[in-house]
Amino acid sequence: MRLLSVNVGLPRELAWNGKIIRTSIFKEPVTGRVRVARLNVEGDQQSDLTVHGGPEKAVYAYPSEHYPFWRGELAKMDLAWGVFGENFTTTGLLEETLHIGDRVRIGSAEFVVTQPRMPCYKLGLKFGRTDIIRRFLQSERSGFYFAVLEEGEVGTGDQFELIEQNEQGVKVSDITRLYARDKENVALLQRAIQVEALPESWRSHFQKQLERVNTS
Repeated sequence: MRLLSVNVGLPRELAWNGKIIRTSIFKEPVTGRVRVARLNVEGDQQSDLTVHGGPEKAVYAYPSEHYPFWRGELAKMDLAWGVFGENFTTTGLLEETLHIGDRVRIGSAEFVVTQPRMPCYKLGLKFGRTDIIRRFLQSERSGFYFAVLEEGEVGTGDQFELIEQNEQGVKVSDITRLYARDKENVALLQRAIQVEALPESWRSHFQKQLERVNTS
């Protein structure tokens, strides 16, 4: 389990469908040690704080293992590290094995896994195609967000240390599956709403989903 690339980017404005959009989805790899604070990585800044950023979405990580799949799907595009807007490009951490609430140490910083990434229209802007949003969600190759428990420094090549695995055992991929295609899985819904590390917005969404299933 290793950090392959640290990627950052500042907001920029682009024309999209006749409007000027402010986005920070364009990330570039950086070298050397980088400070990670409670809300973001040094040199990085989120644009729309209503849906991005904040303590529960401080750092976005994306597994390098997914890049071969996307290189096949998007054969004409140059897919360099950071192309999906991730701060950390990783190896050895996957959505189907990583749990919501798992705690990991990278460099001198400590993180907790909070949620998968749900794609928005800015992913379509980045790739110049609206179908990427649907394909990204259907692929269940979501990546995942970290909250920062202890600030510190990280750098390319740092190893991930799993400090604690959440005992409730709800995987990152479980959350995506409940949202996208397994909406009536009562047992999994009940487990998901009990995971304290899962943001309240997700737990509220799944509580309502559970209520709909139980009354249908």
